[in-house]
Amino acid sequence: MKKNALVQMINVTKKFPGVIANDRVSFDVKPGEVHALLGENGSGKSTLMSVLCGMYKPNDGQIFINGKEVVFKNPRDSISAGVGMVHQHFKLVDSFTVAENVVLGSKKLGFFLRMDNVEKKIAKLSESYGLGVNPTAKVWQLSVGERQRVEIVKMLYRGSQLLILDEPTAVLTPQESKELFATLKKMTDRGHAVILITHKMHEVMAVADRVTVLRQGKSVATVKRSEATPKELARLMMGQEFESSAKREKKIVGETILKMTDVNAEGDGHRPKLNNVSLSVSGGEIMGIVGVAGNGRRELAEVIVGMRGISSGQIEINGTKTANKSPKEVIDVGVSYIPDDRLGTGLVPSLGAVDNLILKSYQKSSLGSGLFINLKKAEQYSKRLINDFGVRLTSINAPVSLLSGGNQQRLLLARELSEAPRLVVAVFPSRGLDIAATEAVHKLLLEQASKGAAILLISEDLDEVFKICDRVGVLYKGCIMGDMPIEKATVEQIGLMMLGSSQSEVKVS
Repeated sequence: MKKNALVQMINVTKKFPGVIANDRVSFDVKPGEVHALLGENGSGKSTLMSVLCGMYKPNDGQIFINGKEVVFKNPRDSISAGVGMVHQHFKLVDSFTVAENVVLGSKKLGFFLRMDNVEKKIAKLSESYGLGVNPTAKVWQLSVGERQRVEIVKMLYRGSQLLILDEPTAVLTPQESKELFATLKKMTDRGHAVILITHKMHEVMAVADRVTVLRQGKSVATVKRSEATPKELARLMMGQEFESSAKREKKIVGETILKMTDVNAEGDGHRPKLNNVSLSVSGGEIMGIVGVAGNGRRELAEVIVGMRGISSGQIEINGTKTANKSPKEVIDVGVSYIPDDRLGTGLVPSLGAVDNLILKSYQKSSLGSGLFINLKKAEQYSKRLINDFGVRLTSINAPVSLLSGGNQQRLLLARELSEAPRLVVAVFPSRGLDIAATEAVHKLLLEQASKGAAILLISEDLDEVFKICDRVGVLYKGCIMGDMPIEKATVEQIGLMMLGSSQSEVKVS
């Protein structure tokens, strides 16, 4: 036992049928520190934190909090012991106020609840940590960054000494990320401990005190951040040296492939989501679109690929007017779509690789005739794509839901990029992927651009946009706030535009 550890996990093992997710992992967190947890997809990070939060019961190992061994039967036990987790997808009730969400599920309130006292306590707590949360506001009125602050306040209100943050900056602007890190500093200064699960190496180097790297379910190293380099951490994660070869290069830009003019569209619930959007993307060009969640990113992709109608305006793809056309008609003019929900919209989870790969091409004569599919030809076609795109699977007929996130994405890319598309609409294509899988996605998109395809990359990762895009546009409340060459843009300028400033207001040179 380490005397100065707030939380210590010793030789924790968690098994699932056919898989050892955590193999005798030891991990500790000290009061007043930010401890980053790094690892590729499937390395066991989420499972280990689920064990610490009481969501999974370990098969073996011990957990100590403040030197006392604990056994969590459920998440409530973990919360009572001072462990709180802020999930990537927030657990808030939109129609409730901030205060109502904070106290929801608490057993300490008694039969009679004085909300005015609760609101005062939340306001004081929020102010002391610089979180700026209004206890009486309804959650649906809040920005994504404000909702995250509510989650943090909720954990502090419940007395959490340890906060686990899962990819906390994935939905934040650069300015909001800085504010979050300032809050974490205040928390650690007061003795709280923070576990940061992230795949962004610059965040680890900016805020972590120590870093633990998991690989294939095992803890391979715990190092002080001051004694580590990004290159060394990447080597520990992957088990080999890693050098990025996916880089944006000067390329010949061809004719305009996608042209949107004054497009207006409604969001879910008949609320306007796209307001007079005009943009164009040419062949050989990768245009990035960024914006905080809820500002029209998903709606923009859906109107282009035929999944959402528009109320006015024009959309032209490869010289053909496609506004309010069906998805099949849009596919027929050469559009490929890589949605953010790879298992819900992109792939059919219960079907195998073959069925998923021929979803767009089963009617072609090369795969059969009339109503019948030639299964042998379909398998040959699928095996060629699986080989070309480096998809790893145990059986071509096993449900794709059993594949890792990286292999699911490769399979989706294999289907969408194999038919020489003229326009590729890619929404968060590297979300949740590790370094190697992200690198593979970037190389494939750059390869398509080099072949003359127009790429519209809707991303939440500014590092990704600056790495491979030629231009960047910013969406705010359904409006394009600016569109500029990547060489003339800065992270600070884009962050301000994501918060509502126009291109002229941020003085883009």
